[in-house]
Amino acid sequence: MTDPGAIRTSGARAGIDLGGTKIEGVLLGPDGRERARRRIASPQGDYGKTIEAIAQLLEALEQAGQCTSTPLGLAIPGSLSRRTGLVHNANSTWLNGRPLDRDLSQRLNRNVAIANDANCFALSEATDGAGQGSQSVFGVILGTGCGGALIHKGGLIDGPLGIAGEWGHNPLPWAEPDEFPGAECWCGRRGCMETWVSGPALAADFARLTGTASTPEQIVATASAGDRQAQAAIKRHTSRLARGLAHVVNVFDPDVIVLGGGLSKLTHLYAELPALMFPFIFADAPAVDIRPPKWGDASGVRGAAWLAVA
Repeated sequence: MTDPGAIRTSGARAGIDLGGTKIEGVLLGPDGRERARRRIASPQGDYGKTIEAIAQLLEALEQAGQCTSTPLGLAIPGSLSRRTGLVHNANSTWLNGRPLDRDLSQRLNRNVAIANDANCFALSEATDGAGQGSQSVFGVILGTGCGGALIHKGGLIDGPLGIAGEWGHNPLPWAEPDEFPGAECWCGRRGCMETWVSGPALAADFARLTGTASTPEQIVATASAGDRQAQAAIKRHTSRLARGLAHVVNVFDPDVIVLGGGLSKLTHLYAELPALMFPFIFADAPAVDIRPPKWGDASGVRGAAWLAVA
C-alpha cells in the first residue's frame, strides 16, 4: 500500500498534457528528474470520459512513484476564460464551455493548476530547458496548430484575458498579394498564422499548388531528395514563419525563441530563420537566438508539472 505521507517527503509533482489524440503524464521529483511516465489515448468527443482518463492516468503515476495527493498541473489545447471560468479556444472542442478545473478538482479531491499547452511548453524550456538562464523566452509550438507563450524572469506572462502569446490567431504580417486573404481558420477568421505555419498548413499549401496530398514529413523527405515543388513549399513556409516571428520580436524582444512541436525537428529552420527575420525587425543590428527544445515532445507535460502548486 502507498504511504499517505510519501508526497510530503518526496516533493513530487505530477503533470498531464491533454492532447487531441493522446494524454501523457509525468511525475517529477523536486530536482526535475523523471520518476514515472505514462501515456494513454484521448477519449474523442466525450468530456466525462476525458475526466476519468485523467484520473486513471494520475492514479497510475502515483502508484509507480509511490506517492499520493500529488500536486497536479494540466496542459490543455485551449485556456480557461477569465470571465466565465470555462474552457474556451480549445481545438479539442468537447472541452469548450466546461468548468474543467472545478470538475477535475472535485473528481481528484485536490486543486488542479491548468494552463494552455503552449504556456506549459514555454515554462518547461525556460525552467530547465533550452531557455534556462534567459530573462525572456518566447516558446512556439508548430504542430497540428500554432501556439505561443511568453516567459519573463522565470514566470508566465498571462494577462487579464489569459491569451498572452497567442500569436497563432493573428494575421500573417507583411503578406504577399497571393497570400491574401488566406485560408479559413477553425477560429472563424481567415489568414491566421496557424493556417500558414502549422503542419497541416504546410501540407495544405503543397496540395494547393501541386494537387498532391502529402504529409509534412513526406514533403520534407521529397525536398531533401531534390523535388523542386517540395523545396518551394518548404521555402514559402520558412518565409512565413520568419515574418510571423519577426512580428513577435518587434513586440516582445525575447532573449531566446524556442521552437516546439513536430516542425521544430526541421533543422533548416535554425539556420535560415534569423537572416529571413532581420529585414522585418525594427532594430539597427537585429540578433535573434532560435533554439530547438531540450525536452522535445516531453516539454509540454514537464511544464504542466512545473505549473503544479504544492
